[in-house]
Amino acid sequence: MSAPVNQFKRDIQEGKRLFGLWTALASPHAAEICAGSGFDWILIDGEHGPNDIPLLAQQLAAAARHPAHAVVRLPVGETWMIKQALDIGAQSILIPMVDTPEQALEMARACRYPPDGVRGLGASLGRASNFGRLPDYVETANEQIACLVQIESRLAISNLDAITKTDGVDGVFIGPADLSADMGFAGSPRAPDVVGTVVQAIRRIRELGKPAGIMTTDQNLIDKAIEAGANFVAIGSDVGLLVKAAADLVAPYKSTAATPSKPSLY
Repeated sequence: MSAPVNQFKRDIQEGKRLFGLWTALASPHAAEICAGSGFDWILIDGEHGPNDIPLLAQQLAAAARHPAHAVVRLPVGETWMIKQALDIGAQSILIPMVDTPEQALEMARACRYPPDGVRGLGASLGRASNFGRLPDYVETANEQIACLVQIESRLAISNLDAITKTDGVDGVFIGPADLSADMGFAGSPRAPDVVGTVVQAIRRIRELGKPAGIMTTDQNLIDKAIEAGANFVAIGSDVGLLVKAAADLVAPYKSTAATPSKPSLY
């Protein structure tokens, strides 16, 4: 038996538009709920969510019975972290803060077994091969891994063409929050200069024949990114949904509750 087909990778390479949700609560229950809610993909966040390898593994397992494809974002681009994430069953890896084509190539090679890369062989110990029950996993895994690199600095934007063209990079993801800070607009990813840069980057990635992604909750930027050709788009987060729903639930009671009257003395 071979490595499972990575339908997410196939779909974005074919130009299909997939909508996703960021999951950062580090909760298998939350990941399972989100994966079954109709999204095409979820992002399990190990960069800003309080995650480690065992927690990531639990969330991958919890989400596996639902159609939404689970992408794992690691905290940093390190070969050993990528190896662990792949062995626990992640097929799509998002690497933050990739600034140069040299970094992009290193990340792409970390995602593949030799001779195409440097991923260590130990698949029979991991969930990726169903604990050794997929005899052809090693021979077929490379084709099913999606290496996604995240562009979020002015340096990365200046190297956009070279990063996008790097062998083994399967998609390029724009991070507007960090990019806005590096451009001098910290906390203002909606600034016109930032939006313009993001839109131009997405358009260029697509012109070069690679899938382009973004995460934003700003409807204007979502619309512009889609118009520019973004085809894997995250439109919210589990944290944001919980914060909003909790506040919305209690708001009518807090705003309309009458001041308790003093008890009568008679």
